[in-house]
Amino acid sequence: MSERTENERKDIRKDFREAVNMSPSELEDWLDTEESKSVGDSEDGESTGHKSGRRIVEIKRKTVDELTEDDHDWMKKVVGYVNRHLAQGGPDEDVEHSRWRYSLMNWGHDPLI
Repeated sequence: MSERTENERKDIRKDFREAVNMSPSELEDWLDTEESKSVGDSEDGESTGHKSGRRIVEIKRKTVDELTEDDHDWMKKVVGYVNRHLAQGGPDEDVEHSRWRYSLMNWGHDPLI
């Protein structure tokens, strides 16, 4: 794959900032909870979403100049996941304690914020 233009990278970062509405510290605190660990497809004992959350924290703590093409690929993946998951819609009742919300939060998006 060819390298992206600066405008493409800016668009990805903008979309990522909109999709990921949790701060690094909020996300880290969330990832330490049993609720966070209770959802998602698990590989080697850790869900894909949980691993993604840790990667999102790393990315959010970088400066723009430190971001790699791989980071931009991951940010684009996060945006896609969050948008698809939101489009599915959440439960009609008790969104706050739903697996749907917990999965989104593992990917850095709290639908209640």
